[in-house]
Amino acid sequence: MAEILPFQRPPKKTPRKGLCQHDFHKWEVCKAKQFDVQQGRLVTVYRCQRCQKQKVKAH
Repeated sequence: MAEILPFQRPPKKTPRKGLCQHDFHKWEVCKAKQFDVQQGRLVTVYRCQRCQKQKVKAH
């Protein structure tokens, strides 16, 4: 009879970030930096709680 090999899952290529892999971020307002010096106006910095990605929205 043939040798039976145990099944092994392949290793993941990217670290697991949960829902953030599919752009379902959990945004929260970061209040540390509220003024952009280059633009000279107030900005709102959003940071994802899970993956720490940032987005900036100018007012």
